Amino acid sequence: MVLGSQSSGKSSLLESIVGIDFLPRGDGLVTRRPLEMRLINVSIEQAPSPYAVFEEIKNEKFTDFDVVRERIVFLTDKVAGLNKNIVNIPIIVTIYSSTCPDLTLVDLPGITRIPLHNSGQPENIEEITKNMALHYAKEPRTIIMAVVPANADLSTSDALKMAKEIDPQGKRTLGVLTKIDIMDRGTNAKRILMNQEVNLSMGYVGVKLRS
Repeated sequence: MVLGSQSSGKSSLLESIVGIDFLPRGDGLVTRRPLEMRLINVSIEQAPSPYAVFEEIKNEKFTDFDVVRERIVFLTDKVAGLNKNIVNIPIIVTIYSSTCPDLTLVDLPGITRIPLHNSGQPENIEEITKNMALHYAKEPRTIIMAVVPANADLSTSDALKMAKEIDPQGKRTLGVLTKIDIMDRGTNAKRILMNQEVNLSMGYVGVKLRS
């Protein structure tokens, strides 16, 4: 599962793992329902091109991943409404491809501390988003990918704070450092990548994503 604040690079990271560009993008809160992506590796004979199947859309196979993106937006709005409300009812999409690993990835809404004005978000939105993360992270086989932008202070990271609460010894938390290429001039990510700041047993990996 992936934990990270809004605009931390979660979507780009997930697309890099899947190997397909298909997740919705935009300003502000885009992920408003948990998104379970069940990746199934198949032979190229079985699937000459990747395709996706939604649990909520019966008997339909999608080979155009621009349409997959549109369906994710549609299914989000259908359940969570057109404002900025967050609902703990997952969208489940299974992706068959000859290039992806056998893996389930879970993208979650970022931890939201204060409900936005006229958004439809309840007053306890922070509790809802935290409980959502706990629901997926409590499974002991789950690897927590804590996505942290390198141009932000590591000690203030919501993703690492939540990961530490769920996995106090850091044994199944992997730090993923994004946006290294836009760090301030004269700074670098060496100490973080060498696991010398906030220690995790699995350490950190630096990634350069879409840009």
